[in-house]
Amino acid sequence: MPASPSTARALNDRLALRLLQQEGPLTAGQLKQLTGLSRPTVADLVDRLTAAGLITVVGESGEQRRGPNARLYGIVAGRAHLAALDVRTEGVLVLVSDLLGRVLAEASAPIGGDTGTGPAVEQAVAAVERAVKEGGADRLHTVGIGAPGLIDPATGDLRDSAGLPAWHRSLVAALQDRLPGARVTVENETNLAALAEQREGAARDRDTFVLLWLGHGVGAAVVLDGSLRRGASGGTGEIGFLPVPGTSTLPSATDCGGGFHSLTGAAAVVSLAAEYGLPASETVDLPASETGGLPTSETGDLPASETVDLPVDGPVGGPADAAGAVPAVRGAADEPEAARVVRGAVARASAADERFLRALADRIAVGAASVVAVLDPGCVVLGGEVGRAGGAVLAGLVGERLRRMSPLPTEVRASGLGGTAVLRGALLTARERAQDELFGPPER
Repeated sequence: MPASPSTARALNDRLALRLLQQEGPLTAGQLKQLTGLSRPTVADLVDRLTAAGLITVVGESGEQRRGPNARLYGIVAGRAHLAALDVRTEGVLVLVSDLLGRVLAEASAPIGGDTGTGPAVEQAVAAVERAVKEGGADRLHTVGIGAPGLIDPATGDLRDSAGLPAWHRSLVAALQDRLPGARVTVENETNLAALAEQREGAARDRDTFVLLWLGHGVGAAVVLDGSLRRGASGGTGEIGFLPVPGTSTLPSATDCGGGFHSLTGAAAVVSLAAEYGLPASETVDLPASETGGLPTSETGDLPASETVDLPVDGPVGGPADAAGAVPAVRGAADEPEAARVVRGAVARASAADERFLRALADRIAVGAASVVAVLDPGCVVLGGEVGRAGGAVLAGLVGERLRRMSPLPTEVRASGLGGTAVLRGALLTARERAQDELFGPPER
């Protein structure tokens, strides 16, 4: 059954807008060539999208640089403003962008562990409002939030989880109250990091892979056939609870002690380093792209904001490379000691360091082998602070051990992103939701 004229127009408009998002500004002639539509049809959709305030003339192209045929049309970036939040145990990182993903402002708020729920929420919301004001946005269209913990697949809400601050759950409701009209969504932080790796990081060429998150805690995100899998209860990837050999007990429904977390969580990594006689970690000033913008001083004081241009989407050098740079926001928490220990071992590369890294790789491979046996993903990406600190060296050692443990061919890669993976994933999801709504057919 052929599409109705109104449906055909909506499909054509959406196609043109997606091309303008991917390719950058285009002339009507280029839109005709890329869409395969007739010249009159392209002229009509350009008129409709201009009248709707979605596109505008942004320049001219061609040798003559004049006349209707030379006009370059681009998406109106200020049509909507977005926010991305990386919510952590010790604080929140915030950035505000336009509809194209260009970052306009950034902010951070350190929140102490003894801060009450009300004051903590107020500090986090104030950081968002500050970024909105500094970015020159009248209001936010969509807010994407990355947070630790489980997301209820039925409601989309952050579930109450033991060990996580109570203010995390209260933050979403507070933002909805203080940002009227904004669409607020929350997603597990590891899932968002995986989406970012899939779009622009180490898994850009993979439709199926697993991101193994190694940081304060451990977790995993599963992408199968191009889609993120959350599971019946939203708990896909709770690998910290995986029973493994080498621990003194079994995990329980409320405590991952004795599970994979006991082998590879931050405390376990530091303890393992001590067993191998590694020196205490030293604080090293790292590029903001490696720490996610987090300070590396022992005090956790917030230094002046630094910006590192990192692409949000698209190939390096493409339109999105210029339009979607994500600054590394100076945050509220230190890099874990475990990450510093691993980074130091990789840098020193002594015999003791190598033995430690091989022992750590053996532990990581135990969990990875279980995932591989069930999912056969073909690729495992090591993310999180510890995974990033180990880089290609640790990934190579895990891959070597995994090849001896599993008959299934699996490539192990280091994360292709710095510490901004969660923010980048949150921004990508916010941008896609906003564009789906704004670029979709009008409601009847």
